[in-house]
Amino acid sequence: MTQHSKGTALITGASSGIGAIYADRLARRGYDLILVARNQARLNELAKRLTDDTGRAIEVVAADLGDKADLRRIEKVLQTDASITMLVNNAGVGATAPLLASDVDKMEEMITLNVNALTRLTYAAVPGFVSRGSGAIINIASIVGIAPEVLNGVYGGSKAFVLAFTLSLQKELADRNIRIQAVLPGATATDFWGTAGTPLEHVPSEIVMPAEDMVDAALAGFDFGEQITIPSLPDAADWQAYEAARQKLIPHLSLSAPAARYRVAQ
Repeated sequence: MTQHSKGTALITGASSGIGAIYADRLARRGYDLILVARNQARLNELAKRLTDDTGRAIEVVAADLGDKADLRRIEKVLQTDASITMLVNNAGVGATAPLLASDVDKMEEMITLNVNALTRLTYAAVPGFVSRGSGAIINIASIVGIAPEVLNGVYGGSKAFVLAFTLSLQKELADRNIRIQAVLPGATATDFWGTAGTPLEHVPSEIVMPAEDMVDAALAGFDFGEQITIPSLPDAADWQAYEAARQKLIPHLSLSAPAARYRVAQ
């Protein structure tokens, strides 16, 4: 029996890895899907499998979100398709090499995808969610957003942007019935690592989570109402303490006089 639709989820980077698993899980939860990625053949294969398994309506859109024209096409979908109730900003790329071993053009491409595309797609989706009175955005960030020393600094910086952007939107849209979650995975078993320059087999197995487990944990966090989900973190109180410390800083970050320690003796 076909499950009642929860609307349509548009998922970027949906042809493999984390995005494809989100597609599977959300289809089984009753969402129709719009799957966006560069690889048309993989998208078609995934769509056929999920349609056969779940009976959901699934549309595929081949697009390179690093290309301005392709990005505009996906923005238009988000602006005009009133059935869309969820956006999963999953598309992204990483890097593991340090600054001195990196190609700055590749770093710029990473910023374009991880920051610019995610921002523009969010801006395209939110007005419709607000006008319809509901919606959800899941932003796939990374633990390097709070631990940028771990990998390439541009990658860490791009994911710190995703976290900051999410926190800001959560506050701005708090009374609009729009759910916004940032997911901060640690090392996850996908082709990310090979693409980023470090084969997965070179990553210590004790820090690598299966992608299925990561997505299932992230969706459990979404169900719990978490705004920030760190699938590996054993004790949620640790994040709460981190956030409480950040909140304590905020009232003191902008004052009319320098702190006493910076006052030069006359």
